[in-house]
Amino acid sequence: MNDSSLVLSIAILGGTGKEGRGLAYRWARAGYQIHIGSRDAAKAKAAAQELTDMLGGQAMIEGLGNLEAARKANIAVLTVPYAAHKDTLESVKAELKGKILVDVTVPLVPPKVSTVQMPPAGSAAQEAKQILGEDVQVCAAFQNISHEHLFDNRPDECDVLVTGSSREARDDVIKLVEAAGMTAWDAGPLENSVVVEGLTSVLIGINKKYGSTHAGIKITGVSR
Repeated sequence: MNDSSLVLSIAILGGTGKEGRGLAYRWARAGYQIHIGSRDAAKAKAAAQELTDMLGGQAMIEGLGNLEAARKANIAVLTVPYAAHKDTLESVKAELKGKILVDVTVPLVPPKVSTVQMPPAGSAAQEAKQILGEDVQVCAAFQNISHEHLFDNRPDECDVLVTGSSREARDDVIKLVEAAGMTAWDAGPLENSVVVEGLTSVLIGINKKYGSTHAGIKITGVSR
């Protein structure tokens, strides 16, 4: 556990789904305090207990309603389906002031989930920024990471692209990606999230065509 994990707590809003629980698992394993949020606090408590058991009881995870989770955390991560994106953001807006929101949402529109379909704002992350305003720094990350990778304890072979409304916010989120055991890349301003989110539909199509469930991306040709 590093010094930052002693003071940093993470709210995972809508965190009872596979992606949210996978991220909670990674960060709790790294020593961070996790607040799993949900519209149904009982469901969040059950998810928190499940993850605590998976980690042998050695984790700081609690289940709460979304509003309380957002209130208690230093940074929030949104992992809801796109249909719940706007309502969830509006419900926690007041509790996110002065914080960073990491938006993991992809604007998938069933049944054509392998076709890129972006909202009028340009991307889900840009839409989040419009809703939350200047008091919240918004980043986009993890859209191209399958939950199957998150629950795998082996080193992750997929990279994470991080876009965001400021370089400082991107730097903070990159540290969280690395704490979760993944390689992160600064992918520039929040406007670039349209490409990152759109890649998810491309990867879904690749999975369908080639019989996989967890296609990802890898940046090559760059030395770190």
